[in-house]
Amino acid sequence: MSRCYSKLANYNSWANRRIYQAASQLNSLQYTQDRGAFFGSVRGTLNHLLVADRIWMKRFTGFGEAPSRLDTLLFEDLPALSQARVAEDVRIETFVAALDGPALAAEIRYTNSSGTSFVQPLDSALDHFFNHQTHHRGQAHALLSYFLGKAATPSLDLIAFQRENGTVDVRIVPPPS
Repeated sequence: MSRCYSKLANYNSWANRRIYQAASQLNSLQYTQDRGAFFGSVRGTLNHLLVADRIWMKRFTGFGEAPSRLDTLLFEDLPALSQARVAEDVRIETFVAALDGPALAAEIRYTNSSGTSFVQPLDSALDHFFNHQTHHRGQAHALLSYFLGKAATPSLDLIAFQRENGTVDVRIVPPPS
């Protein structure tokens, strides 16, 4: 099962690189403009993803920064945010690569941002963790599509990652005659 989470962590890093490359094409107004997404702007959404990842990684490991607010702006500018994102993605990949069956089944205890305490197996928390990233990255993607157009906004489909990285055996076959 750890192999599955390693694949998701690798996909996460790949998708983040693609989103950040597209975001680098925005001007400062586009990057900060509130377009009605849950965290307002591309800047707000990308910061939220890093904030949430840091919160969850601290819950998982007991170490690292964990902002108290989900809308914390850790970094105003994209280059600094991008550098922090890469470092966090490496941290995530390293963490999940070391997990085994007993670690995934072990319970974690944490308190959410509203002050409610929870206990749950690590694997189910990881399911949420990776799904959450995909959810908000999709919001960032929609914002980027608005500013850059569909042609300049990269595909984030898991199957595109799998094909590009050879992690699945997918072949194009001719139609039946």
